[in-house]
Amino acid sequence: MILKKFSFFILLFSVYLVCNSQNVQTKSNSFSYSGRVELLDTNNVILIGPSSSVSFDFIGDSCSILLQSVENHQNYVSLELDGKYIGRIRIEKGDVKPFPITISERKNIHHLSVYKATEATNGGVLFAGTSAKLMEISAPKTKKKIELIGDSITSGFGNDDSTISCGTGDWYDQHNAYWAYGPILSRALDIDYVLSSVSGYGMYRNWNDEHINEPIIPDVYENLYLNTDRSKPYDFKFQPDLVSICLGTNDLSDGDGKKPRLPFNEEKFVSNYIEFIKTVYKHAPKTRIVLLNSPMVSGDRNVTFVNCLKKIIQAFENDTIHKKIELFEFQPMVPKGCGYHPAIADDKVMADQLIPFFKILLNEK
Repeated sequence: MILKKFSFFILLFSVYLVCNSQNVQTKSNSFSYSGRVELLDTNNVILIGPSSSVSFDFIGDSCSILLQSVENHQNYVSLELDGKYIGRIRIEKGDVKPFPITISERKNIHHLSVYKATEATNGGVLFAGTSAKLMEISAPKTKKKIELIGDSITSGFGNDDSTISCGTGDWYDQHNAYWAYGPILSRALDIDYVLSSVSGYGMYRNWNDEHINEPIIPDVYENLYLNTDRSKPYDFKFQPDLVSICLGTNDLSDGDGKKPRLPFNEEKFVSNYIEFIKTVYKHAPKTRIVLLNSPMVSGDRNVTFVNCLKKIIQAFENDTIHKKIELFEFQPMVPKGCGYHPAIADDKVMADQLIPFFKILLNEK
């Protein structure tokens, strides 16, 4: 279904491009990409995962970008101009549309990054070029790399109610992955990052499903679109120095209180987690793994959660091939975002807690 929609939308854009070829820049060596993305041709790309991005340098003070929500509903991107966040924009369903960028600072050369604010389950965002006068992208400097695997907390679910209040609109209208804790700490540490996270998903069951009707993170992690479509595998060319895993909130949840929910199965959680770590090692054998608890889990459940994480780490204590798995526990928090999720201010607190710990691990030989 997605591929059929895609062909239709690409056809629409082709007509648009022919009519506007004198304005739209298409230099393939002028764009850089990060995160889970799908390159379509020399200048078209689908932003898939949360905070996946396309960036480019341009000359002058005139810039408009062409975007489309691939699915039949709205989507969102966040913009960063010359290293400064300039806001989140809504992309209505329909054809490719131009979005002008307001440029207030006069400089010869500007740098724009377009980040997907939503996540893979919300459908892709098509970046179809820019009207700006492009420059060749400079060779990226070598940086440390981190992959952050998780659920809604890692995706930036419900953290930004600046334009649409909590409890109104669609469930993803308050998403802003740019301000999730992972991207915040990555910018602070000046490292490259990828988010592999899906809201509601867990390690052996989901927020409101016992792994009956819905996949779990281990089912989708190896697929580009973080779904069950194995025809488009993720290439794992991004080799992280550090992998942070923040999963368990949904496994421990009571669901919606209406659908039958079984008691938390510690044994199943631990065994699935161990197998998932082996999958991570298969694709990134030189990485170091850190397990996180959750700012949304407290009290006795957090005690159970942390004990499970310690059992998981203990299962690898005789592993002489990989680096020692670490555990990080967040300080207790009362999240102030939508649906008892972290708000942007909470994400900043989480990032501040993680930064010194991650910095030490990234600098270890």
